[in-house]
Amino acid sequence: MRGSGMWPIRQGIKSKGGVDKVDIYSMIQTLLNRGIDLGLIEECDEMYAQNQLLSLLNLADFPEKVEGSVDVRIPDLLEMILEYAEDHHIVGELDAEKDILSSKLMNVLIQRPSDVNRRFYEYYEEDPKCATDYFYQLSQNSNYIQTKNIAKNINYKTETMYGDLDITINLSKPEKDPRQIALERERKHDVTYPKCLLCPENEGYEGRIGHPARSNHRVIGMTLGQEPWYLQYSPYVYYNEHCIALSKEHRNMKVTPEAFRRLLDFVHMFPHYFLGSNADLPIVGGSILSHDHYQGGNYQFAMEKAQEEFAFELRDHPDVAAATVKWPMSVIRLRSGNPDSLVDAASRVLHEWQGYSDEEMDILAFTDGTPHNTITPIARRNGEDYELDLVLRNNRTSEEHPMGIFHPHSDVHHLKKENIGLIEVMGLAVLPARLKSELEEMEKYLIGEENELKEYHQEWADDIKARHGAGLHGENVRAVLRQELGSKFQRILEDAGVFKRNHKGREAFQKFCKLFS
Repeated sequence: MRGSGMWPIRQGIKSKGGVDKVDIYSMIQTLLNRGIDLGLIEECDEMYAQNQLLSLLNLADFPEKVEGSVDVRIPDLLEMILEYAEDHHIVGELDAEKDILSSKLMNVLIQRPSDVNRRFYEYYEEDPKCATDYFYQLSQNSNYIQTKNIAKNINYKTETMYGDLDITINLSKPEKDPRQIALERERKHDVTYPKCLLCPENEGYEGRIGHPARSNHRVIGMTLGQEPWYLQYSPYVYYNEHCIALSKEHRNMKVTPEAFRRLLDFVHMFPHYFLGSNADLPIVGGSILSHDHYQGGNYQFAMEKAQEEFAFELRDHPDVAAATVKWPMSVIRLRSGNPDSLVDAASRVLHEWQGYSDEEMDILAFTDGTPHNTITPIARRNGEDYELDLVLRNNRTSEEHPMGIFHPHSDVHHLKKENIGLIEVMGLAVLPARLKSELEEMEKYLIGEENELKEYHQEWADDIKARHGAGLHGENVRAVLRQELGSKFQRILEDAGVFKRNHKGREAFQKFCKLFS
């Protein structure tokens, strides 16, 4: 029988004396109550789930009358249970060890993969959005999506000539304990299962030092391009319903005509989602190139809203509309009601671009047989039509730009020097956590307060000060700095554009587009 009273669980995570045994029983009951309230388990599952939780916490019995609280969120509850587990030497001090136990605890409250898939497709028969709503809610309620950590992120929009760019300072991933880092190095090659973080074998995997706990992880099976693929959500969502589609087979990422087909199959299946692929070459690709996967979600990025500029005809595909897009990077947008025609047209653009050189624009397709040109494709629905945005990429390096000619240049490395992947391409900057404190110090510098401004921000800070001068004060400095950061992100994207946003660049871009007319 469910405990429904208001037993006062202590909210402090490190309260004096730790969590006692009476507390832990109340916490278990509260977790069971929350699982039932959220639809993770049914009332008839309660006793079974209770015994599984007792086993994980090395408890041999459960009092007859235990009341749980009704106002504690699952992430807070798990933190308190983990405090008990650490105090009673059930789990070690490292975050990775606690994550493994936390994931196992929540796994008790989640249905088996077959049941999750069955329910998903029952909802899908009603409406695709109902299905993804169910799965997204499940992924949050199960604590697989780290909602409490994600809430720490700093998010805002910045107005630019290209639309409102999204800025995120990523505070959701906690810094690793040095002891954990040392253990990860020590054990790096001990185990090679699962092969990578995106393999479907992660579903239900206990985890280990150096590989995240995934006991509470579920994936949805689907068919894309006549192949078995899976749908999951990112545990650290950067935008609404940030999902990942991943291949069953562990194979390298490749942008091909088959990839275009899979992207369009996905948006046919889920018309309220977009889906895009990172480029498949180093420097311009994402952080994981070893497993074929795409990222999507229910979010409208600035690039999707960007105006079309130079419209041109595709002589071999009269039913496909084509245009360049007003965006800091070089984008060709294709639109058609016929997905087969769209795949053919996109394949033609890809093939042409892979062999295209324009020395005046610093674009070389090959050097010593090494390919440099590829595409970042993004698929979406536009009413009854299908759209593919093809972002032209080149990963060549030079003496002046050793990290990439079409990569953030050295003068913006104090903000971001990592690859410009799919998410950034669409207009969302994911910036490192260090910037939170560094920008706070910069605010102090700009209004003349004592500060610890980092030397690598000095030139940028002085430039802002020179342009805004006495107009900077305590009430507006944060807004000014946020706008300046957005302008820097715009510059970063312009660095990554292969045809620059000037007269010569536009002419060169149009020259490439006219190859298809």
